[in-house]
Amino acid sequence: MAAKIGFVGLGIMGSGMAANVLAKGFDLTVWNRTSSKIQELVEKGARGAHSSAEVAAASSIVLICVTDENAVHEVLFGPQGVVEGARPETLIIDMSTIAPQASSDHAEKIAACGLSMLDAPVSGSKEGADQGTLSIMVGGEKSDFERALFVLEAMGSTIVHVGESCGDGQTVKLVNQLLASGNTLVMCEALLFAQAGGVDLEKTLEAVSGGAAGSWMLTHRGPQVIRRDWQPGFTIDLQLRSISAVLKAAVDNSVPVPLMNQLYEHYKTLQAQGHGQKGHHALIKALENIAGFKVGPVGLPED
Repeated sequence: MAAKIGFVGLGIMGSGMAANVLAKGFDLTVWNRTSSKIQELVEKGARGAHSSAEVAAASSIVLICVTDENAVHEVLFGPQGVVEGARPETLIIDMSTIAPQASSDHAEKIAACGLSMLDAPVSGSKEGADQGTLSIMVGGEKSDFERALFVLEAMGSTIVHVGESCGDGQTVKLVNQLLASGNTLVMCEALLFAQAGGVDLEKTLEAVSGGAAGSWMLTHRGPQVIRRDWQPGFTIDLQLRSISAVLKAAVDNSVPVPLMNQLYEHYKTLQAQGHGQKGHHALIKALENIAGFKVGPVGLPED
């Protein structure tokens, strides 16, 4: 019999993740605040629910992927939340990106309800979610990790149990955000530098991508910047939430992260200018405003 899996949150990441769980043949029940997202998966064979509680009642493992810690709290503990519908054997896996302390607090409340929880944030953007190649960083008891591994393997190609406490996964995800955000900024600076030097941008990418300067960000987002293509794998709004979580954790742990402070200001300005739903590689716009010129061939549309 196929395992009964629930999925709550079918946004830019969750929709692809849930589709891959369904494609592996699991019995899947889904819920999302936007009902059209539910219908897309129902047409592929999933069952739609009317609430998070209904998802939990139908599932032995419930996956959650929503926007922030307030949304996670509401989905778990609010009216018609997961806890309301869960049974003692239910395993809850939060795959959202939130502050480590928030994840730890949620896990304590979950345990008080007699339930088990893992935090398992992901990296790989929309491409990884759609293709089932995400990196998944898991915190929580090893026995729960082993119980969950078969369904995590439907969504990711790199799955690491990083610690025995909920919140450990979120800490490693923030390490990921530090590295990825820093890569984005340096990539944008480099492309602006190349534009100013008058060299062919596509040939520049080809020349440097295979060497020591190569990175996932350069390969996947560099061409989008050149084309002025702001289709998101991860939006500016979501990136701001991630950077805010990094900054809070850095203050809590007395760690200097000056680059993250700079990025926060750039992204906050872009959000105020109405760019929040663009891909986070639209960071180039902030640098272009300072430089007074744009990256890419003259005449390309802005959006």
